[in-house]
Amino acid sequence: QVQLVESGGGLVQAGGSLRLSCAASGRTFSSYGMGWFRQAPGKEREFVACISWNGAFTYYSDSAKGRFTISRDNAKNTVYLEMNSLKPEDTAVYYCAARTNIYLGWSTRGAYDYWGQGTQVTVSS
Repeated sequence: QVQLVESGGGLVQAGGSLRLSCAASGRTFSSYGMGWFRQAPGKEREFVACISWNGAFTYYSDSAKGRFTISRDNAKNTVYLEMNSLKPEDTAVYYCAARTNIYLGWSTRGAYDYWGQGTQVTVSS
């Protein structure tokens, strides 16, 4: 089992940047693929980005591609989401998650069993 705690959210102006962190507890962190999702008010939680256990594979939603970068440091049990050129539509609670079901697609919520509590990102226009 792994416990996840996100941090780094906040209020930023459009065009600005934020770096989210997700700290994991547990010795097996390095064996999990990790994902970032977000949920805006009144909307469903949506996939943002994911990374394989060793960082060799990454995948992004169309909205994140070219602006966001996911990375991980297994020595620190941490996964990151660097967000640049932020837009008001990026406003949401951002969650990190550990992928446990390898038979479901990386962007599928059901592939992830362990979730953090979320961190709020607000982008003002």
